[in-house]
Amino acid sequence: MSLKVTLLGTGTSHGVPMIGCQCAVCCSADPRDRRTRPSIVIEIQQSPGPQAPACVQSRVAEAVRYILVDTSTDLRAQALARGVTRVDAILFTHSHADHILGLDEVRRYNVLQRGAVPCYGDERTLADLRRTFGYIFDKTDSPGGGIPQIALSRLVGPFSLGGVEFVPVPIFHGPRPILGFRVESFAYLTDCSRIPDESWALLAGVRTLVVDALRDRPHPTHFSVNEALEVVARVTPERTYFTHICHDLPHAATCARLPKGVELAYDGLDLEIDDA
Repeated sequence: MSLKVTLLGTGTSHGVPMIGCQCAVCCSADPRDRRTRPSIVIEIQQSPGPQAPACVQSRVAEAVRYILVDTSTDLRAQALARGVTRVDAILFTHSHADHILGLDEVRRYNVLQRGAVPCYGDERTLADLRRTFGYIFDKTDSPGGGIPQIALSRLVGPFSLGGVEFVPVPIFHGPRPILGFRVESFAYLTDCSRIPDESWALLAGVRTLVVDALRDRPHPTHFSVNEALEVVARVTPERTYFTHICHDLPHAATCARLPKGVELAYDGLDLEIDDA
């Protein structure tokens, strides 16, 4: 079994470039400075071994699972750019607009996969989804151009998808408790400003970490670069990628000053997690 994580979007809620901004990063020719709203997709691949019969190989290929984390505002463009043609489940970190407003794009996956897509989140996030996307759940509405078919499930602890255990990691986004996720030796902590004491143990042994680092200056609801580096020092992963990056951080110049094993993520970055 192996995992591949693709970072679909690594920017802030405004995205980079920002509308109407002429700063150096917003005008940069470096494609790594173009950042859509934050989301990742995790591909779980079951390996049957080189001697497996062709029929077994086929079944294993069908068992590959694609887990989307958040339906960002830019989901359609991200899916087209990265070839995301299947989504077997969706995990939500929280319900802010940049993390959920692409939910309507699930309609296309319903057609492709001929079924509903299970969605997982904490209690507040699920309540916000029901309110924000009331037309999905109001059975008296006319279907019109189509209604996403989703099945909501509340997360209360570790759970299994595609034969792999996923561990919700409680974190704080300003005063609001939200979720990060750990799967095998990989952890994803976007929109994070504080990790509570009880969550550090859930990050023990993480070898690949993706964590929020908005900018150099402090922010009330996101880690700064220095605060994110403090997390790295405590978790001690082999490699770390900063995400949810604003236009204050040019990719090349920022990476050049970060410690070894730490760099800015960018849209389209693929991470192989081969110790699953």
